[in-house]
Amino acid sequence: MESPTPASPVSKKALWIGRIMTALPVLMLLFSAVMKLINAPGVADGFTHLGWPTSLTFGLGLLEVSCAILYAIPRTAVLGAILVTGYLGGAIATHVRIGEPFIMQAIFGVLVWGGLYLRDPRIRALIPLYR
Repeated sequence: MESPTPASPVSKKALWIGRIMTALPVLMLLFSAVMKLINAPGVADGFTHLGWPTSLTFGLGLLEVSCAILYAIPRTAVLGAILVTGYLGGAIATHVRIGEPFIMQAIFGVLVWGGLYLRDPRIRALIPLYR
């Protein structure tokens, strides 16, 4: 079996763009998680609107914090990106089910993987988009 193409080193510009693209989803996840964990006003209404029981707010908040932390740590970023992708898949499915747009969740997913691609040579070796 042939080994994957070695990744080219990350330029400083790509690394910083990747870090910024990574920070945006992490901050959004943490903000959303905190709102769920403290049961902020409007959270229960949002869950009801989406058809989810409000008893899930704390558990989903913990899940979001866990995904954000795993994604933010370079050593576990790939696992974190996979978990965030699964979480976003659930969010997209929820919005599709009730007939609402889901473009923000899709953009969020692009930021997650785009940021990881720009800052992690393992991902660029796995998915060589350019040479």
